[in-house]
Amino acid sequence: MLDALFRALLQVVDLLLTIYVWLIIARAILSWVNPSPYHPVVRFLYKATEPVLRPIRRILPPIYGLDLSPILVIFLIYFIKELIFRFTFRF
Repeated sequence: MLDALFRALLQVVDLLLTIYVWLIIARAILSWVNPSPYHPVVRFLYKATEPVLRPIRRILPPIYGLDLSPILVIFLIYFIKELIFRFTFRF
């Protein structure tokens, strides 16, 4: 019973991380078209992703005008997901 609950919890975490990756991708795509900053969807994407992207930008500033922080965050999320996957099948 406890094992099933633990696996379900890990699956929910995996789903939330996947959704967050898509939010970051959506924000990156929106940055190419320069939408209105007052649109509710744009505001939501910025509020949801900026707290994670801002510290990464301090470590990795834009290179030749290209912001690589979304790529690094996505790699980190997939690394975390892989750790969760390995941890799940270890037990």
